[in-house]
Amino acid sequence: MGGSNPYIEEIVTQKATKAFTMTFTTPDGTKTVAVDPEKIPYGETGQPGSVLDIALGAGLDLDHACGGVCACSTCHVIVKEGLDSCNEATDDELDQLDEAPAITLQSRLACQCVPDGSANVLVEIPAWNKNLVKEGH
Repeated sequence: MGGSNPYIEEIVTQKATKAFTMTFTTPDGTKTVAVDPEKIPYGETGQPGSVLDIALGAGLDLDHACGGVCACSTCHVIVKEGLDSCNEATDDELDQLDEAPAITLQSRLACQCVPDGSANVLVEIPAWNKNLVKEGH
C-alpha cells in the first residue's frame, strides 16, 4: 500500500545521522536490527525511518492495515526504551491510538514513530497486535 494521508497534518522528523540498533520483542522472541541511516527508507510504508519502515525492512511482520498512513491503529507498538529519541506524537496519531487496545504512556503508531538515531530503541510488538484479515500477496 503506502502513500500519504491527505487528511492529517504532515509530520516533520529529524533523520538519523548515525547508526543505532532497534530491538523488537514479540511473543515469539527478540530480534535486534542494526539501523544504517544511509539505507533509510527501507520501503514505501510508513514515515521514512519509522519503526514500521525498519521492522518491515528487517522482515518482521508488523500489521498495518491502512498502509502506514496513520488511518488505523493496527501498528500500535510500545516503545520501552529510546522514546526520547523519537519524534513527538501528533494529535492525529494520538486520535488513532485512542482506538488501540491497552495503550500505555509509551504507546506509538509504528508508522509515525521515527527515531533520530541518538539512542538505541527497544520496541514491544504486543501479541494482540494482529490484523485478523490479511490481503494476499
